[in-house]
Amino acid sequence: MTPELQRYSDVCDAIAKLFQPYVEVVLHDLESETAAYIANNFSHRELGEPSLLHEIDFRGGEAVIGPYEKVNWDGRRIKSISVVVRNDKAKAIGVLCINMDVSHFHQLQQVMELLSSVPQNTEKPEALFKEDWHERINEFILSWTWERGVTVETLSRQQKRELVEDLAGQGGFSGKNSANYVARILNLGRATIYNYLKDQKEKSRLS
Repeated sequence: MTPELQRYSDVCDAIAKLFQPYVEVVLHDLESETAAYIANNFSHRELGEPSLLHEIDFRGGEAVIGPYEKVNWDGRRIKSISVVVRNDKAKAIGVLCINMDVSHFHQLQQVMELLSSVPQNTEKPEALFKEDWHERINEFILSWTWERGVTVETLSRQQKRELVEDLAGQGGFSGKNSANYVARILNLGRATIYNYLKDQKEKSRLS
């Protein structure tokens, strides 16, 4: 991370502390297209992971993008807004993303929906980050656990294996570092994930 971008890390910390524990702030480096700094990390991302920000349409000089909605790894709804960070020469050098957990505002609505309706598959709206495999994995896990009436935290060992196999069947491990990301979400070792995937391939070969 360049010194020009580094100076915004204090801004990230200040925003995160003001709204703690409901806000995470991620500073992305446009030169390397990686996450350069994370304050109050609740998304389970790691520094140096690909940002995939090349899919954002800045529309020439646009400074603020959003707000828009995303889904966290544990199913919580996140309201986000992004600010394009520029250097003294007005060149875009980074994107500062503020992610707010708004799930607590929707708790009553979610309870009513659970009691009064049956979830139905709906077409997913076009995502802001069209190639963001983090978002695709989050959406899949949310749908998978919802259909079974469970949460990520309550999954048994066997259910975690089934989830990994089902996710692999949908091409969920095509992204770089996706196995590491899923391992962190499910609280499993990376080697365990690879063993599950190996066993699935062996079953498919024999069937």
